Amino acid sequence: MKIQQLAIFLQNKPGHLSGICKTLADNDINIVTLSLADTQQFGILRVIVKEWELAAQKLEEAGYLVQLREVVAVEVDDEPGGMHKIVEIIGAANVNIEYVYAFTFHKSSRAVLVFRFDDPDKAADALREANINVLAEIELFG
Repeated sequence: MKIQQLAIFLQNKPGHLSGICKTLADNDINIVTLSLADTQQFGILRVIVKEWELAAQKLEEAGYLVQLREVVAVEVDDEPGGMHKIVEIIGAANVNIEYVYAFTFHKSSRAVLVFRFDDPDKAADALREANINVLAEIELFG
């Protein structure tokens, strides 16, 4: 199952992240997880929210450049080797990982890895065939 992620481009200056967070908060949109990568001049904020269509609309109306990306969220054991198992499966399927970030899940011994793959359908199929839980939106957002 693929999940929609917002990629928001922002200047690498004080206050720009605050504006994005305020826009989401003002529209009662909760951030499930995020990742921020930067260069000297700009950053890319990757955000997963339940109300991704509304979030994209409100952020664009506020003047932000927003792109939608399909990502795959995978539930893993929150222990040494949990991620290794996943990347071994992906490597064997000959799928490239473009980026990944993680967060702990509401289940005590589980974590979630969020992947951007060059072929998300092939990756998700390979993971499911290996009995890895590829999360649907209903599981991620509860």
